[in-house]
Amino acid sequence: MITPFYAALLALLAFLFVFLSGRVIKLRLKYQVGIGDGEHPLLARAIRVQGNFGEYVPFALLLVWMYETMNGAPLLVHILGVALCVGRILHAYGVSQKNETLLFRQCGMVTTFAVMVISALSILLKYLS
Repeated sequence: MITPFYAALLALLAFLFVFLSGRVIKLRLKYQVGIGDGEHPLLARAIRVQGNFGEYVPFALLLVWMYETMNGAPLLVHILGVALCVGRILHAYGVSQKNETLLFRQCGMVTTFAVMVISALSILLKYLS
């Protein structure tokens, strides 16, 4: 099994998730905001970076794992796993910047979407063959 390796890496990146969560908590304490973002741009960004990670990583990992369990090509599983890790790092870095240039955010999302689409298409091709 290959996907658990990338799940573990993403869990360490979930250290990134834990870090992102800690940053949200720190900013909430700093700005005294319990719910929402209190119209503080840095807190709003921190909330979205954390939320985006939690929204996309589980589904993308699940698709990669499904493909792998269908005897998918190990090389493709590795490529998808690495791409997902890189995409999430790029996205988190991009959105976290106060003066964001969209390049990192866009590359991160495109990479994440590519992992999801390629995984889904690969599952369908395996299923139909």
